[in-house]
Amino acid sequence: NNLASISNQIASEGGETTTGQVPAPLNPGESAEVISESEASAPSAAPQAVKDVISAANSIATTPYIWGGGHGSFESSGYDCSGAVSFALHGGGFLESPLDSTGLETWGEAGPGKWITVYANSGHAWMVVAGIAFDTVGGPGPRWHDPWVDSPEGFIVRHPAGY
Repeated sequence: NNLASISNQIASEGGETTTGQVPAPLNPGESAEVISESEASAPSAAPQAVKDVISAANSIATTPYIWGGGHGSFESSGYDCSGAVSFALHGGGFLESPLDSTGLETWGEAGPGKWITVYANSGHAWMVVAGIAFDTVGGPGPRWHDPWVDSPEGFIVRHPAGY
């Protein structure tokens, strides 16, 4: 569609979002779409911060799983579950420093969000952004999944305020 075409053109010309990430391709409506396990499109109706979370997640979705990756710094050669979630949330302006999965249990507001929902427990964290999952389960590192690979059962559910 035309919005995806414009996003792809911006990306191919080296355009970046305000967070320094290449913009995610856009699709109409309020749901993101998995293009491949390493790329998702952002819904055109989403707030810019949500689009930026998707762009940030896209930028690391081909990195390997490295236990502790993304914790000492957002920049890493690979990411674990909470490092990947933290990186993506940071891309949207929701985190200033990485959190482990236990830290994500108390981050933000309780319950599911309209655009972003984080699932965390003491051993794992993953998130759903505009309907699709970003998770380290089901791949060799952080990847997009639709349908979700993980089950929300056994996780504390959090979201950024207003999202």
